[in-house]
Amino acid sequence: MDVLVGYTTAHGSTRGVAERLATGLGAVGLKAEARPMEAVDDADAYKAFVLGSAVHGQAWLDPARDFVRENLDVLGPRPVWLFSVGMPAALRGPWRRIAPKEIPVIEKGLPGLSVREHRLFSGVITRAHLPRAGRIMFRLVGGRFGDYRDWAAIDQWASEIADVLAQG
Repeated sequence: MDVLVGYTTAHGSTRGVAERLATGLGAVGLKAEARPMEAVDDADAYKAFVLGSAVHGQAWLDPARDFVRENLDVLGPRPVWLFSVGMPAALRGPWRRIAPKEIPVIEKGLPGLSVREHRLFSGVITRAHLPRAGRIMFRLVGGRFGDYRDWAAIDQWASEIADVLAQG
């Protein structure tokens, strides 16, 4: 089965998650490739999709939303999983508890898409990713810079997706 692990990234975190997912799917015999969504010429060549984007302002990046909108006819009858990469693990207290509530907001920006599951993962956040005012606000809400990708959780999800695809 050909699986597209499509991604749109701002600073590279989402690419890393996508590559790890594709590796996990490939480890169980699925033919999976991680590719930027804007570089996919023929979505119809894939039998299943795992699509992800960095999240800015509670929305996927434009190239990811464009890919979904332009390929709804292909995505509709095929299995689709979504992942979003943000910074929930970099936050503390009430801010951290609010982060998972982003998923329905993100999905509203992807109308007409039916998905098997949508996961929110944490990515990498560095000082260089934010403007000065953003860095100040981030620190005021208790944010911490660092790499928060949970590779074990990503590997587990790849395994779960592989199990579903293996069942046909």
